[in-house]
Amino acid sequence: MRTSSRWQRLRDVILSTDPKRRTLVSMALLALVLMTSSAGVMLLVAHSSSAVNATAVQWWAAMSVGGLVVMTAFIRSGETARLRDPSLTIPQMVWTITSGAVAYVLAGDARGLVPSVLALILFFGTFALTMAEVIGIGTFALLAFACAIGVTSRFSASPFGYLDTAYALMVLIVLSGCVALNLRIQRIRVRLHEQRVALAEALQVNRELASRDELTGLLNRRAMQDLMGLEHRRSVRSGRPMLLAQLDIDHFKPINDTHGHATGDRALQAFASTVRDAVRDTDVLARWGGEEFVLMLSDTQPEDARELLERIRRAVAAMTIPHATGTLHMTVSMGLALHLPGDTVEHTLERADQALYTAKALGRNRVVVAPSGHRHQAAAHSGTSARA
Repeated sequence: MRTSSRWQRLRDVILSTDPKRRTLVSMALLALVLMTSSAGVMLLVAHSSSAVNATAVQWWAAMSVGGLVVMTAFIRSGETARLRDPSLTIPQMVWTITSGAVAYVLAGDARGLVPSVLALILFFGTFALTMAEVIGIGTFALLAFACAIGVTSRFSASPFGYLDTAYALMVLIVLSGCVALNLRIQRIRVRLHEQRVALAEALQVNRELASRDELTGLLNRRAMQDLMGLEHRRSVRSGRPMLLAQLDIDHFKPINDTHGHATGDRALQAFASTVRDAVRDTDVLARWGGEEFVLMLSDTQPEDARELLERIRRAVAAMTIPHATGTLHMTVSMGLALHLPGDTVEHTLERADQALYTAKALGRNRVVVAPSGHRHQAAAHSGTSARA
């Protein structure tokens, strides 16, 4: 356990404790390891071949590895976080490509090793670059190695032979192949991104369809039940009042029977729009079923809630809905109940429903507030048919 803890602390020191920075530092360290390994191979070649300038290779190895060490330390410090490329992918690739081109000049007869290192460099940065950046890096690599090949042929003691031609062609083939493959990978990335966006949009639409009433665009019954349960728990924790109101359009069935279901649908849509315009942004209206609606009021005093419902009642009474033979007017009856400590949402809805039945019995087009004492059992009065 102690060894594991020490290893964790060491990793935190090297990689940082910030998750995003840990990823960037890890990738930079991987590039550093690859460059160090390549430098080791070049040093081995210089040690084994008298034709290679060992001093120049040593300086090259120090510069190549040292440059990546500086970049890695810069990334670890967090100073790159505000840059557009916080991983320094492009500077690292430019540095390593330049180092590879210099290695091509220094390697002598062993320069056939360089194309494989070059391919590794180009593949390493593929997933962090845009398509334009891939083309730019590929062009830079072609120019860098064209200069390297030119320098090699210019200062070489031996004439440019078939082996030099083979090395130059291999570099060209590797570069062209890497760029073409990288561009292909970038196109796949773009396509996958577009598919992810389309999938996210489709999932959002499905969630909306699952939680919304198709006709009015309001929350449906199931979504409202979930939301009321959440608000109930918040109310218990904070002590803020929560009120529930049952709204029922008066004499709605004759509207469908007399004017048709299309007019009835327009009436429901107009009703929903009117109520939404009358309530606050924090209030939640849902279609409960048919011509019944439920309104949830959070952090509202009962007196203010009643005034709000009276405003809704007047707004609905002032509505005019055109139809084939004239205009249609509607009224609404409402029952309001304060959610009581220790009670359930279902019981509060029952009390609001009983208050709604009372409003219907008193002549409709009115607001009735349920008593805040013990629940009254009035199951016989809670049927929808009694309110039609």
